[in-house]
Amino acid sequence: MSKPGRQKVILEIVENGEIASQEELAHALARRGFKVGQATLSRDIHELGLVKSGDGYAVPGSEAAGRPVLPSVSRLAREFVLDVRQAQNLIVVKTAVGSAQPVAAALDEEQWPEVVGTIAGDDAILIVTPDTKAARKLEQKIRGLLAR
Repeated sequence: MSKPGRQKVILEIVENGEIASQEELAHALARRGFKVGQATLSRDIHELGLVKSGDGYAVPGSEAAGRPVLPSVSRLAREFVLDVRQAQNLIVVKTAVGSAQPVAAALDEEQWPEVVGTIAGDDAILIVTPDTKAARKLEQKIRGLLAR
């Protein structure tokens, strides 16, 4: 069990699956014949420069490492959304001052089919939908988040 060999296996494990904790990584290593302690694993993670993302550990520069970690859309909506209004195929979401950007990012992350795109200012989000039916459905979906 050489250090370079172990670290190569760690990189393979992290690149091929979601590893949320050091414990999960230790178990995955054990299944491949590498029994390591927490201190050794911490050193390896540090030396390899692995980063913790919203999905778990990731290799620097990978897509998973670059994604910001956002709270859930329902939590952000409950905390910051003040009003939701439909205007034809558009939805205007009023938020607390300074909160539109993270709420819009969380809405975008949901990849709802009713959303063509969002534009966020400081305290308002404009959501474009394909038609009025989709806008009505989306307005109800967002209002449902507020009620939870």
